[in-house]
Amino acid sequence: MPNLSFVSPTRNSPWGTYLSQIDAVEPYLGKLARWVETLRRPKRALIVDIPIELDNGSIAHFEGYRVQHSLTRGPGKGGVRYHPDVTLEEVMALSAWMTIKNAAVNLPYGGAKGGIRLDPKALSLKELEKVTRRYTSEIGIIIGPQQDIPAPDVNTNGQIMAWMMDTYSMNTGATATGVVTGKPIALGGSLGRVQATGRGVFVIGREAMRRLHIDMEGARIAVQGFGNVGSIAAKLFAANGAKVVAVQDHTGTILNESGFDMQNLLDHVAATGGVGGFKGGDAIANDDFWKVKSDVLIPAALEGQINKERAEGLQTRLVLEGANGPTTPDGDAVLADRGIVVVPDVIANSGGVTVSYFEWVQDFSSFFWTEDEINVRLDKIITGAFKHIWDTSEIHRTSLRTAAFVVACTRVLEARVERGLYP
Repeated sequence: MPNLSFVSPTRNSPWGTYLSQIDAVEPYLGKLARWVETLRRPKRALIVDIPIELDNGSIAHFEGYRVQHSLTRGPGKGGVRYHPDVTLEEVMALSAWMTIKNAAVNLPYGGAKGGIRLDPKALSLKELEKVTRRYTSEIGIIIGPQQDIPAPDVNTNGQIMAWMMDTYSMNTGATATGVVTGKPIALGGSLGRVQATGRGVFVIGREAMRRLHIDMEGARIAVQGFGNVGSIAAKLFAANGAKVVAVQDHTGTILNESGFDMQNLLDHVAATGGVGGFKGGDAIANDDFWKVKSDVLIPAALEGQINKERAEGLQTRLVLEGANGPTTPDGDAVLADRGIVVVPDVIANSGGVTVSYFEWVQDFSSFFWTEDEINVRLDKIITGAFKHIWDTSEIHRTSLRTAAFVVACTRVLEARVERGLYP
């Protein structure tokens, strides 16, 4: 397995997981396999120091990253996450998955990702603004509306994007709304963007359930992670007749065999910050979440959640990857052996980047669409992409993950061949 000198991935680490996925797809690439090594190496990785003065007058330093995995098919596109466990290797993997995701959906983007190693809850709003603006200034040499377009990710939101856009614009001397997506509506954001990733998980889940002959009415749904992605997906599944029976987040795990009252649960989370303590369900041990019987399991938290041991105990028919990289290679192998269908992250959670693309297009044209128009366009694009991936999996008799990588890697490498090498 090829390695880079500045990371030492294991098989189930984020970058190791990605490399394993490339290894799996290589036999299906034909003559394009000659170029596959370009997928195993990020084009550019930037590490930046972010010094700020804290509210108490002391100086703190934070480490930030922006990785551009591939720019072959267009500008880099990918989020920025703020988390105490962010590492260069993780950001590399996330940027590579963005390359695959954008190509799988056939968006005109390459893949990129960013992050800062910090706990945003430990900073005041003013300190968070300082960190964001200094980070933006440091990575400003490689981002831009036609170069690399950041977006929200874990622990970042529209306010963070507004600060990034303003900082970039001030440094370049002109308002550049297209430098980021996921912005507030007042600054050129798109209607439907906040709900887009969760809505995409539901739409793809609906399509997969139809092909697997799983009735939506009464279907049992289990959701890990109840943030923007998990909560929206859960709400849409419940609104269409399914029962959300188990939910887990950082505050605990709750179970209701009859299905949660979603509005009451959402109100509780808005008031308390998590599902823990919700009276409309029973608290269970966190490890027991992975043993709950369900028709659809949605891991919508962080990567590496479904490992070999958890995969062996899952009682579900369909896994919808709302998070990026939630299943390790060893877990994937177990699920395949057990006949549990996995819809991979690169298509299951592609709704967010698809509506980010809509936002970027609207910013360039200064013409904005209604939310209904956004949702119709989103549904059409991702259902078409899913059909192509499903058909590819049947042609090659592979998993949906391998099929998604076949589709995406073929598009990236065909573009690489056409562009050639410079000089």
